[in-house]
Amino acid sequence: MQSQTQHPVAAGSTLELVRKLLTIAGPVVLTQLGMMGFGLVDTLMLGRVGVAELDAAALANVWLWGMSIFAMGVVFGLDPIIAQAHGRGDSERTGLALQQGMVVAVLLSIPLIGSGWLAEEALIGLGQDPELARLAEVYLRVQVWSLLPLLCFYVLRQYLQGRELVAAALWVTLLANVLNIAGNELLIFGASVGGLEIPAMGLEGAGLASAITRTFLAVGLVAWTWVKGLHHGAWQPWSARALDPRGLLEILRYGVPVGLQYTLEVWAFQASTLLAGELGRNALAAHTIVLNVASLTFMVPLGISFGVSTVIGNLLGSGRLQAAQRTAWIGFALGGGAMLVSAVLLISLRELLPGLYTDELAVVTLAAGILPIAAAFQLFDGVQVVGGGIMRGIGDTLPAAVFNAVAYYGVALPLAGYFVLVRGAGLAAIWWSLALGLALVAGTMLVWVRLRGPETRTSATADRPPIELGA
Repeated sequence: MQSQTQHPVAAGSTLELVRKLLTIAGPVVLTQLGMMGFGLVDTLMLGRVGVAELDAAALANVWLWGMSIFAMGVVFGLDPIIAQAHGRGDSERTGLALQQGMVVAVLLSIPLIGSGWLAEEALIGLGQDPELARLAEVYLRVQVWSLLPLLCFYVLRQYLQGRELVAAALWVTLLANVLNIAGNELLIFGASVGGLEIPAMGLEGAGLASAITRTFLAVGLVAWTWVKGLHHGAWQPWSARALDPRGLLEILRYGVPVGLQYTLEVWAFQASTLLAGELGRNALAAHTIVLNVASLTFMVPLGISFGVSTVIGNLLGSGRLQAAQRTAWIGFALGGGAMLVSAVLLISLRELLPGLYTDELAVVTLAAGILPIAAAFQLFDGVQVVGGGIMRGIGDTLPAAVFNAVAYYGVALPLAGYFVLVRGAGLAAIWWSLALGLALVAGTMLVWVRLRGPETRTSATADRPPIELGA
């Protein structure tokens, strides 16, 4: 039985669409910045323990996120299912998609948790210092189990987001940051609390604090959703239908290409960092600083991307194809506009920003020279991430993965490798190559939306109708 409800953006005026996008994107931007805050706190506190511990954690995180980014992308396969079901008033499908998403999260977490016991061997195989690799696995083993609650948090977040409920995840993330700071302080350095002696655990303490924080994210969001009744109107009692292969495969059909896209992008930037390392310590430090600055500003178009995905999915679900197409162009304009502002700031503050990270003049000078290139890079990055959101909203997620594979691995990285390893070029060559790759992705996405965008769709989910599940 489907409950038909009118969608909040039914009129579909440009002003209403912009307001709806910003209403969703704003809290998502802050939530993403909050998620980045966990790693920042860990880095700052482990820096007080020792260089070896800090380096081991950095290596561990390369392995951890390199392995888990695919699973996170797969979970985002829920976006078109939930957003479009919400748009057409299908509360039954919305609630069932949440349960099936949880099942997918559990299945994905099994190999991820197992990967924590392979980190030492894998890192040594990649040429890392054996002692650092051993410490990295110690750091991972105490926390890798928490990838399950983290994936469950993302499932519930996407469920709420697809129904235009974004504040809960923001508040839970902010509270989790407070817990993370306290947990790191207590478990890394030890303390006496109410007569209870907590021993200093160093690197293991940091890992355990991360695990507790991720668990809080999941438990906290479940509790917030239940207490505030955010599940009302789109909830189904748990049943065997949560294991229906058709529903699970639908999530995978949308999510696997997203996971591939994210994995290709993450490892492309890992490869660019390895290339920067070939240029020496100063170049690597400058590259890392500029990447960190770029990742912070990237949170704005990323939030717009999630907003675009939700609104387009809602509109397609309610049959408003023209409004969905207009939303796509508005999203491109907002994402590109936000990054244009960011580009101006990067250029204007290019001498100041690197100095916030280091006092070494050589590193500051190198980073300042790269920031104007990163400005162009960011403009294209803003457009392409919004394009990915449009594709998720429609439910046509494979093209984005193909565009990324061709641009990064067919053009950007080979070009950067040629200039650095063969021609002896400097750091600028890596960044110009990345900018070219992103320009190709952004350009192909603009053309794709023009030719294959929401207004060309004749069904609720991309080229195929949604899978109907019996009661």
